[in-house]
Amino acid sequence: MTAPRFWRNIQQRYRLVGTECKTCDTAYFPPRELCPDCRRAGDVVEKEFSGEGEVVASTVVHDAVEDYDAETPYTLAVVRLDEGARLTAQVIDDGDEVSIGDRVEACFRRVSDEGDEGIVQYGTKFRPV
Repeated sequence: MTAPRFWRNIQQRYRLVGTECKTCDTAYFPPRELCPDCRRAGDVVEKEFSGEGEVVASTVVHDAVEDYDAETPYTLAVVRLDEGARLTAQVIDDGDEVSIGDRVEACFRRVSDEGDEGIVQYGTKFRPV
């Protein structure tokens, strides 16, 4: 399998696909095979999230690792999706400061690439609503 095809086959790379435990109504991203609370008694099913949620924590990165140093400063946030799952992602804030409680929505953006002829990797970032 080629690398681009491998990337396309990972569902959560291109959509917000996680899981939900029907036993305790808890949602997870990235997906899990077992519910940490219900264990084997949990009924875990795949769930596609709406991509809308709110910021519950955020920070601005000023000093990044080599591959991301050209993007500094950028905002990272913990986003609680409307369905309950939490994930950490970059917030594209257009210069505005991101605050706890701000509403955000998922957007599909370039995350990295491997040079002019390498693999371009896309992923989910968030933007203020």
